[in-house]
Amino acid sequence: MEFTELADYAIPAGALVEWLPCATGPWVPDPRPVSYIHEAHLSRSAAGAGDKSWLGTAFEISGPLDVDAFRVALGRWIDRHEVLRSHTVLEPSSGEITRHTVPIGGIDIGVVSHGYDASSQDNFDHLHRLFDDYASPHSWPSYVFATLTPRGGDGPFTVFFAADHSIIDGFSIVLVAHEIGALYREASTGSAANLFPVGSYVDFGAVEREQMADMEAEKAAVEIWRKALGTDGLPQFPLPIGERGTDSQNGLSTWLLDADQSKAFSSTCAAAGVGYFAGLLGGLAAVGREVAAADRFEVVTPVHTRSAQEWAGALGWFVGLCPVEFAVGSDCSFGDLASRAAESIAAVKPAAAVPFDRIGEHLGTPIRPRFVVSYMDVRFVPEAAQWPEWNARALRSKAYTHDVYIWINRTPHGLNLAVRYPGNETANAAVHAYVAALRRTIDDIVTEPDKHTSDSYSSVVFETVS
Repeated sequence: MEFTELADYAIPAGALVEWLPCATGPWVPDPRPVSYIHEAHLSRSAAGAGDKSWLGTAFEISGPLDVDAFRVALGRWIDRHEVLRSHTVLEPSSGEITRHTVPIGGIDIGVVSHGYDASSQDNFDHLHRLFDDYASPHSWPSYVFATLTPRGGDGPFTVFFAADHSIIDGFSIVLVAHEIGALYREASTGSAANLFPVGSYVDFGAVEREQMADMEAEKAAVEIWRKALGTDGLPQFPLPIGERGTDSQNGLSTWLLDADQSKAFSSTCAAAGVGYFAGLLGGLAAVGREVAAADRFEVVTPVHTRSAQEWAGALGWFVGLCPVEFAVGSDCSFGDLASRAAESIAAVKPAAAVPFDRIGEHLGTPIRPRFVVSYMDVRFVPEAAQWPEWNARALRSKAYTHDVYIWINRTPHGLNLAVRYPGNETANAAVHAYVAALRRTIDDIVTEPDKHTSDSYSSVVFETVS
């Protein structure tokens, strides 16, 4: 599944319908604490940073829209994921956070039909406003649904969903199409959804705080980050990216490998004795050496914190961060670089279990990552093979807090890469040169894994902004 902007999704002309959750049951006081990352997000967004930070998805469902069945499906999905029935409030003056939760069955779905066909541009504008308005950590619901039936009513209808980042992460997003689609088929045809049981992200906050009672683990994580920050601070993108504006940003999405090429790269990684992600970081390190003469590879990478089976399919923000770094010599083969990457990942992975904002508190400074590389293997998500048929995409808001953020996702159809970066010509040239070099580098790694960095994995020479 590709991660793209809403603007990159082919929104058809047609009739929009909004599906708005409404609480009909009681809001019950809930003593369970929020997760650390949720708490930090509430504070930052209240101060005006990180608002409109939503994630979403769009996908198609065949046949005409059955309004009653879709309403039932959404209600069952909200019952399934307690975080969608829970609301948190931050008291600005005291910093106190309170939570209230609606019991199962206490949510109804209001249907707002616009009753007319609108142009593709009008539908895009409406959806963007809808997502920005509803997907806020300080309101409930912090998420919203919409459907779009194309002109004429023939063919599939498109489902749109967006939620504030406080209650959802990238892996949660790739589960949405399968779960809502299965529940809709159940409601419309009687075919059992057969969804796996899941835990509640509302419970995770309490579990996480119990785990933080291990002071030794927290101390070790702080030292990992203290060493990584050193005197140079957070890792930066290896090429110049100009000035980062407050709002302006660009995005790039491309397929690096098809399914067969991805299998070949996996075999090359296995032959080197490393996993797929370590191999990718080895490739990125070779690119940094090629285009920027970097003698060290440094990046921040997200790591999931779904530490128990019950969290595997739960909606929530289960993410920690790790600083990965290792030396890149001119005589390093792919095996050398990938092995160093694997060693670094193993050494710093325990740091992900400690909430990032806790690290910042211990170090006495807020830490905001600048260069981030995220990797997910989503080949085994239920019905992942159907994503192209469903025209399924993962969507992200235009909120922007990093210099360069790279998403790399391995799917049944190959290896997809998406990048977001500052909206200026310098950054645009740098990122495109970097991605082009990465594409050639990975291809060379598959065919010549023993080549050394001094032999140049890539023919790309970066000249435009150096």
